[in-house]
Amino acid sequence: MSSGMLTNIAAHLPAMARRQPDTPAIHIPTGKGQKYKTFSFKQLDRESDRIAHGLEEIGIGRGVHTALMVTPGLEFFALTFALFKVGAVPIMIDPGIGIKNLKICLAEAEPEAFVGIPKAHVARLLFGWGKPTLKTLLTVGGKLFWGGSTLRGIKRKAPADKPYRVVETESGETAAILFTSGSTGVPKGVVYTHGNFIAQVEQLKAVYDIQPGEIDLPTFPLFALFAPALGMSSVVPVMDFTRPGSVDPKNIIDPIKKFNITTMFGSPALINRVGRYGEENGIKLPSLKRAISAGAPVPASVLERFTKMLGEGVEVFTPYGATESLPVCSIGSREILQDTRKATDNGFGVCVGMPVPGIKLEIISTTDEPIDWWNDDLKVPANEIGEIVVSGAQVTRRYFNRKKSTDLAKILDPPNATFYHRMGDLGYRDNYGRIWFCGRKAHRVTCTDKTLYTIPCEAIFNTHPKVFRSALVGVGKPGNMKPVICIELEPGIDKNEHAQIIRELKLLTQKHELIQPIGHILIHPAFPVDIRHNAKIFREKLAVWAKGQIR
Repeated sequence: MSSGMLTNIAAHLPAMARRQPDTPAIHIPTGKGQKYKTFSFKQLDRESDRIAHGLEEIGIGRGVHTALMVTPGLEFFALTFALFKVGAVPIMIDPGIGIKNLKICLAEAEPEAFVGIPKAHVARLLFGWGKPTLKTLLTVGGKLFWGGSTLRGIKRKAPADKPYRVVETESGETAAILFTSGSTGVPKGVVYTHGNFIAQVEQLKAVYDIQPGEIDLPTFPLFALFAPALGMSSVVPVMDFTRPGSVDPKNIIDPIKKFNITTMFGSPALINRVGRYGEENGIKLPSLKRAISAGAPVPASVLERFTKMLGEGVEVFTPYGATESLPVCSIGSREILQDTRKATDNGFGVCVGMPVPGIKLEIISTTDEPIDWWNDDLKVPANEIGEIVVSGAQVTRRYFNRKKSTDLAKILDPPNATFYHRMGDLGYRDNYGRIWFCGRKAHRVTCTDKTLYTIPCEAIFNTHPKVFRSALVGVGKPGNMKPVICIELEPGIDKNEHAQIIRELKLLTQKHELIQPIGHILIHPAFPVDIRHNAKIFREKLAVWAKGQIR
């Protein structure tokens, strides 16, 4: 290996097994009340070693693209670590993105192996997933008529206690293909290198001061894989991971209390649901040292509710980033609630904080065209809205089998031996160096005389106490769009109140110059949102609906 340093992300697990063999690595719910089965770092490491030997035997080794469709549990974690150990390339796709998108994603990712529960194999056969490229099949559970091997079978043949030597991957070698949530089109396969993962772990450790021995509640299964690298134990909650906004709050609160959990990750929808329940029932969570929420902007009211459950000085952090680069910026609830909230409510966008150390962030002139080469002339002055572009060790270089998307998203900077990733987001840098997020570039509404940005406009409408969330959409062709605001009300509001609420919102448009061009206010029963975080609004779908309403 040329770099002289082991960069395989899986190397953290055997290191933890040596350092603290009997410390719990993961607590898995058994499905009976609040009972959990615990696996130590030594047990998880041995289990993944045994699976790694078995994977090699059936031809899943270094560089083999492997679709992984297994529900969160011991098998999921042991399998994922085993795939990293052998140098295979796991392909991670949210099953909730829909049958059509799943087929497109799997065709693009070109899997040579498919590891899944029986239900996933049945779907694979029914819908022809990965048919042209698949050579190796592995079933987690009972195999029926589709051939291949079972996890039980490969483990039976593999040595029980023989350590597996982790493949010495290069920093720039592909570690995984993670698909985006597809909030602005078909999900894209982001190529993660082992170096990207290592940088991500280092950033999370440094930015949030995570210490070995802490206990983590990951409500996004992939984040549990970082726990051994951060020296943390993980407690897997009882929940449908594809619907975090529908979680039973008790299934989050009870394990936090039972295990004295110190850190948790939750999407804005989950944080909102748990916070509401906590407020209604006067619940306190004194063991938490921090909560982290990402995936979409988190409203200040949601942060306020959730922080009431936390100890003094404990914050909810809202890192800004994307599948292609995380974290990029970070800010805590204290700064939001004491300082930036008022500006957000008045249409200045959402403050996402300062760029994290090691990230170079610039704001450039907005364009929908590719930019081949970096030039300092692209940059815009402070307080001017433009595109957010980033460069750094955790920033991924390309999409898999999507050259056009890669060309659109990356700007090469050869003199500095690097590149910038275009986040697809709009924002600006304030006089203090903080970054303010103003929405997706694809969602800006270009009217004949001005351009409206989603987040600043929506925040003003969201100040109304009966508005749960809002979404700005444009009807018509770019450059000549009619701006429309779609409103989702708080639960339980009677239809008889709708007309009065619309009148009050129209008064708001007269008070704020920013939203005066918005002539149409429509109440929508329930916004379409992304499956991963239940928080990113599918504005494209709302725009189609709005067009039908205002004819």
